[in-house]
Amino acid sequence: MKVLVIGGGGREYAIVKKLSESKKVDEIIVAPGNGGIEDIATCVKISATDVEGMTRFAVENNIDFCVVTPDDPLALGMVDAMENAGIPSFGPNKAAARIEASKSFAKEIMRKYSIPTADYMLFEDKDEAKAYIAKKGAPIVIKADGLAKGKGVIVAQTVEEAIEAVNTVSDEKEFGKAGSKILVEECLFGTEASIMCFSDGKNIKPMISSQDHKRIFDGDKGGNTGGMGAFAPSPFYTDDVREITEKNILRAAVDGMAKEGCPFKGVLYAGIMITKDGPKVIEFNSRFGDPETQVVLPLLKSDLMDIMMASREGTLDKIDVEWSDEASAIVIMSSKGYPGKSETGYEITGLDEVCDAQIVHAGTKKVDGKFVTSGGRVLGVLAKGENLDEALAKAYREIKKVKFEGAHYRNDIGGSLRK
Repeated sequence: MKVLVIGGGGREYAIVKKLSESKKVDEIIVAPGNGGIEDIATCVKISATDVEGMTRFAVENNIDFCVVTPDDPLALGMVDAMENAGIPSFGPNKAAARIEASKSFAKEIMRKYSIPTADYMLFEDKDEAKAYIAKKGAPIVIKADGLAKGKGVIVAQTVEEAIEAVNTVSDEKEFGKAGSKILVEECLFGTEASIMCFSDGKNIKPMISSQDHKRIFDGDKGGNTGGMGAFAPSPFYTDDVREITEKNILRAAVDGMAKEGCPFKGVLYAGIMITKDGPKVIEFNSRFGDPETQVVLPLLKSDLMDIMMASREGTLDKIDVEWSDEASAIVIMSSKGYPGKSETGYEITGLDEVCDAQIVHAGTKKVDGKFVTSGGRVLGVLAKGENLDEALAKAYREIKKVKFEGAHYRNDIGGSLRK
């Protein structure tokens, strides 16, 4: 099969690596890809959000199967366009992708189908939102309703911070249409975990649990990022929590979406908070998480292509999805200035010296045969081990070998899990 993967970050690198192990896959093309992906697949410079151009390319190049991974093209209807053009595709259609593209839609689904989540109110008028915040107090969570590249969520510790967050979210210069509606939520307390599952619209196959670290600096300080590191499985995701999550969150969401006439096919991601009252949904995503995918997929023993095809065809119940008993961890290296304006274009050295871990390329490109930085999150150092302590120790030992100007990484991924 000739497979087209849409996207160009670390998540896509991990997906391409796993798909390359499939005997069913003869050729992988990635659009737009990155410098590291160029070494394992063919990259074409088409924007991930260019629905018309991407579909035309797929038809003209006889693509057998398309994997759509980023949130933006899913929300724009990339899967719909591909399927209409006769290209079988993995991922939710535009209607189902609303579970991530619209936080208010997701909340309505959760409320209607009794999926545990934080209490909330939706506002179109920022002054009404401010009045509600003044009444409720802080800490409190402010969210832009639409997609905001992972930056549309502010956990405000004071009423003043919350008011400022409302102004930020509703400012069209900051988030565009994403901030036209404002969600004000109860602040949940507990331990976060990321739970993904494959879905064919009626059946689910849950993946190994994981946890990621969003803040840029040690001790969970500084600005929110797309993720500075992750590990799998989560030791806090106990059997009891798993049973509740799979039944009351994942199963309930997939059943609810089907009843609403928009069955969800692809990867459903539930970011949960394990509270004293049990697991509650922080957010749903309509695709593989990043960087969670980088630590989860290396533990997958089954053929990813088989799973993706079954997810599209509605036959997930006919296949077994097996996972390794190992643990994995990734530490992300970022550019100076990230998550603000990043300084890029610097040569990366030491990649060939990494021997007990894998390099996962994200914001890299090749110039004159050498890797240079090209984005905020540049790369990740991924390691596996018999347990989390071993995986984390390997990742931190190997990351010291990689250098570039302005390089930054957190030293506390895994926190108290590390010895």
